[in-house]
Amino acid sequence: MDSVDLEVLRNASAWFKAGHAVVMATVVKTWGSAPRPLGAMLAIRADGQLSGSVSGGCVEGDLVERVHQHKLASDKPELATYGVSKEQADRYQLPCGGTLQLVLEPVKDDSGLDELLLAIERHELMARFLDIETGKSRLEPGRWSDTLEFDGKLLKTVHGPRWRLLIIGAAQLSRYLGQMAQALDYQVTVCDPREEYAEAWDLADSAIERGYPDDVVQAMNLDAHCAVVALTHDPKLDDIALLEALKSPAFYVGALGSKANNDKRRQRLAEFDLSAGEIARLHGPVGLNIGSRTPPEIAVAILAEMTAVRRGVHIPQAAALAGAGSPAGCGVSPN
Repeated sequence: MDSVDLEVLRNASAWFKAGHAVVMATVVKTWGSAPRPLGAMLAIRADGQLSGSVSGGCVEGDLVERVHQHKLASDKPELATYGVSKEQADRYQLPCGGTLQLVLEPVKDDSGLDELLLAIERHELMARFLDIETGKSRLEPGRWSDTLEFDGKLLKTVHGPRWRLLIIGAAQLSRYLGQMAQALDYQVTVCDPREEYAEAWDLADSAIERGYPDDVVQAMNLDAHCAVVALTHDPKLDDIALLEALKSPAFYVGALGSKANNDKRRQRLAEFDLSAGEIARLHGPVGLNIGSRTPPEIAVAILAEMTAVRRGVHIPQAAALAGAGSPAGCGVSPN
């Protein structure tokens, strides 16, 4: 789930414990253009304080006004739809043709927010079910394939780490990439069989694997919510990880190095049991060409490309050709 929405849950729970009346709003349907995706959340406190967002701001303003007028859900969940008419769309400044539907849920003692937050802190994927008629909710273990579902009577939302990132190499660049990836809600695993690097790895809330990269890739059972980035500059480590990752459903597989080095890497990979299509999936040089030089800048470039691929955004060849780092795509040493 998005970090913003996790903050919403935390604030909703804290406000309720402090004695405030709290309503949570969740985007459950959109038509046309929408400023926030399905599942986006907003917590509204009785005094009008907000956490999160469901639109560009005007829907939030209307919800605050309804709170002040005591017209917002106070007993059980209810539905609210914005942008049905052109007048509403103009009033709430929704994108052209945009309409969104919200479930408004009053927070109660049995809402299960604390239990949900504890599970998220344990990096567990959870599905939460809300009965619109009764207001009762329940939690169940989630699956990687789970998505938001709403049939008008039952709302299913998914919470916890939805995306996984495997980084090959536990050096300086990996630490920056891991930190930034966590802010984007990736569950980060770092693989490095080199003792001196593995011993020094100290990124909080990340896992360190000391096995060989090909074994770790296989053990992780990668799916379409996974990304693999090889950063060691050592073909003995990077290539064996890529051999397995490129055959997996992972949505993104990348490797640090110049264009020349990655061309040689593709030639090496072609000597094994990879098809031309699988080799073509490799993002190498890794990252968008944004002129990055330092490890933090290179990490930004890598995550920018990962985000574009994840969102289905076309990347012009010129933007991806050089990759992160220097014009040659090598960047700084990852060590």
